[in-house]
Amino acid sequence: MPNTIHIPTPLRPFTDKQESVDVSGGTVGELLADLTTRYEGLRKHLYTDEGKLRNFVNVYLNDEDIRYLQREQTPVKPGDSLSIVPSVAGGAGHVSPKPKAKADVAVAADGSLTRVGSSEEGGARWL
Repeated sequence: MPNTIHIPTPLRPFTDKQESVDVSGGTVGELLADLTTRYEGLRKHLYTDEGKLRNFVNVYLNDEDIRYLQREQTPVKPGDSLSIVPSVAGGAGHVSPKPKAKADVAVAADGSLTRVGSSEEGGARWL
């Protein structure tokens, strides 16, 4: 029974758009090596130039983070699956100015308008 590596959406263009790939090997590192041998374009997204797994690439063996196991030397059994989960980072590159608050307006019984609230001006007032 082969092992499966689940490919995250951002990396699927490098695996011919496959959601998962069957691979073989005895360790997590061997499974990843099989994957990157078949899909060479994927290597630079997973590994540094020195051959180390990139810090922002998280690999899970059957839902267990390999960093808390034996990393790439973690042994695998037939049928085990790996999930590659890239870290999500960032923040707001541009923050839009706060839109002006709209006042809630009500029509009184006599036909006059009443502002019943405004976060900008802090309370009710007559118009």
